[in-house]
Amino acid sequence: MEGWRACEDWVTDDGRPNLGFLSAHFGVSKVTVADCSRREFTDQNRTEMSVSEFMDYCKNTNLNEDSQPLLYLKDWHFVKEHPAYVAYETPSFFRDDWLNIYLDSYNMHQGSKMQRDQNEINCSDYRFVYMGPKGTWTPLHADVFRSYSWSANVCGKKHWYLLPPFQSRLLFDRNQRNTVYNIFDEVCENQFPGFPQTVWWECVQEKGDIIFVPSGWFHQVHNLEDTISINHNWFNGHNLDFVWNLLLSDYCEAKNYIEDIRDICDDFEWLCQRNLAANTGMNFYDFFIFIVRWTVASWVLLRQLKREESSLFSSLTKVVQHLVSNLIAVYNVAKAMESVEAFTEDNLPRYSGEDWSLLCDVDRTLGEDEFQEFARAIMESDGLNDELKEQDLELNSESFLSDGYFSACFSPSVLQKLDPLCSSRVSLCSPGDLLRLIEHFFLGPDGVCSGLDLSLFPDIPFKS
Repeated sequence: MEGWRACEDWVTDDGRPNLGFLSAHFGVSKVTVADCSRREFTDQNRTEMSVSEFMDYCKNTNLNEDSQPLLYLKDWHFVKEHPAYVAYETPSFFRDDWLNIYLDSYNMHQGSKMQRDQNEINCSDYRFVYMGPKGTWTPLHADVFRSYSWSANVCGKKHWYLLPPFQSRLLFDRNQRNTVYNIFDEVCENQFPGFPQTVWWECVQEKGDIIFVPSGWFHQVHNLEDTISINHNWFNGHNLDFVWNLLLSDYCEAKNYIEDIRDICDDFEWLCQRNLAANTGMNFYDFFIFIVRWTVASWVLLRQLKREESSLFSSLTKVVQHLVSNLIAVYNVAKAMESVEAFTEDNLPRYSGEDWSLLCDVDRTLGEDEFQEFARAIMESDGLNDELKEQDLELNSESFLSDGYFSACFSPSVLQKLDPLCSSRVSLCSPGDLLRLIEHFFLGPDGVCSGLDLSLFPDIPFKS
């Protein structure tokens, strides 16, 4: 955290939040504030106020602690709202961030039939600032999408209580629906019979410390002092299966809730997907387009390396290994998605949105400005540019990013195999389409990964 602007500007000389600076520079921003003393369903009661109003509250709390509610500023999309003010730099360990790189270029929700909140879309990233006085806290939870998270303390001190995934079943009630809200409540053993068996991991996070929370770890966090923290949720190829498994679980739950209206509902699957997007943050179609774009971007970068510098490609440098591993991770998840009801021939054209065929047109995708921005961001995050500089090389990604380029790289017979319905352009409309494409990348004579020693990837799901 050395050199972070936030650690200089947002903290007073005595190590407390610099309320005056934050109010003067960001006071008009609207933020979500949780009342830690008031429960609302499975979370704390939330309201909206300006940053300047919250800073005034913090000043009054410092003067009179007993008479004030415990308010906690949460989920402030600071990077999205103030891109010109570079408050911090993402640590190198956490830059392989598929989620936020994607959301810098695209909206998560796809298709005109899905109801979307424009406010939510405009703030669609998972990079947050949290700020709260001593005594504020976050109830027990596992992170959104079962993502990884990292949290950096700009000032203050936090006490973390964490539970490994293999114990998470102990947190649920008898119906396996709700989890414990606060581990320090008088938890009813009859309702939560497994809770007494939990064994918690604890740590105290000081100013300047960064904590990493792996996927699936439930945690509850308490501020021991007035605290400001910077937090990211993200996922990548290493925990992509966690995301899919959560989506599938939440989908089954959403479907079961409305199963009794299936016979009288013409748009039952669409209703399930709409509810899934509202409850979880994306649905099957959003996730599918997400992994398709990552696959195509990985192909772009691998093809550039192979064409421009074959020795760098064939020597399996760190970046090449990383991109190949990403393709394998996507393949494994697409294999798990292949049999779900949402991607049957009957359901796809009906429920996935009127513009599904356009979203799935790979050639069209390559020609979009958003995809060019997306591909360049991946080059930066994967360290590709740094590795090329070491080799005195430079790649011009724009030459690969044009409408029609993708299909032009394949022979007519390969195009026919990849997309029998359209032998001139490649469309990836289902997990099966994506599986065939990735298999061709590895096994086809003109595949982008042909010539690599696949024995170096012991977990590869297919063999030549």
